[in-house]
Amino acid sequence: MADTANYIQDRFQTFMNGLGDRYEPYVREHLSKVYMVLGSTAAATAMGALLQMRDFLDLGVLAAVATLILVLGLHFYKDDGKNYYTRLGMLYAFGFCSGQTLGPLLGYICSINPAIILSALTGTFVTFISLSLAALLAEQGKYLYLGGMLVSVINTMALLSLFNMVFKSYFVQVTQLYVGVFVMAAFIVYDTQNIVEKCRNGNRDVVQHALDLFFDVLSMFRRLLIILTQKEERKQNERRKRN
Repeated sequence: MADTANYIQDRFQTFMNGLGDRYEPYVREHLSKVYMVLGSTAAATAMGALLQMRDFLDLGVLAAVATLILVLGLHFYKDDGKNYYTRLGMLYAFGFCSGQTLGPLLGYICSINPAIILSALTGTFVTFISLSLAALLAEQGKYLYLGGMLVSVINTMALLSLFNMVFKSYFVQVTQLYVGVFVMAAFIVYDTQNIVEKCRNGNRDVVQHALDLFFDVLSMFRRLLIILTQKEERKQNERRKRN
């Protein structure tokens, strides 16, 4: 057991030394701030969802409107070096309202199988950590070419969504869900390397960079929830038919 612990510690130290050799101190500091803000935004999202599910606070449609206003506000209210805490508060409010909009879906899933939420959360967390490390340990700027390709895929998916509002194709819906998971995974890799490059070029907007990653994580989590829920519903329907 002691040998195993020492081995893990040595590997972790080697990994940290590798990051230290690869990235400048100011880049590592910026990344640590981004991940701290990302974590606290996720906590605000969890709080918003929990309050909605427990009927302590339900903003309803106002939450959806607020998320749109806040994300537009963060886009146009640029970082000027003096408005960090204002923009940080806007980001936390965006996370909270996102949790409020997620609450009804989580409540429905709890009525089917609460374990789905834990599975989706674990899958999202493991995927995010793995892909973030892969992006940080890969050759610098190796995956930045993905940007244009991913935007094209997103635009195509948006057109398919409009198409599906009319034709209601189950195949298109399922395809979008699964493709969306892979697209968000690719965005995690792309955004991680893009944040590093922006930081090196003088862009130290912690709030915006955390927002970029938050979009990726939340979108992946939402899609995994729906995929796992649909799978569980099919299983339950099959059991009812057999009985």
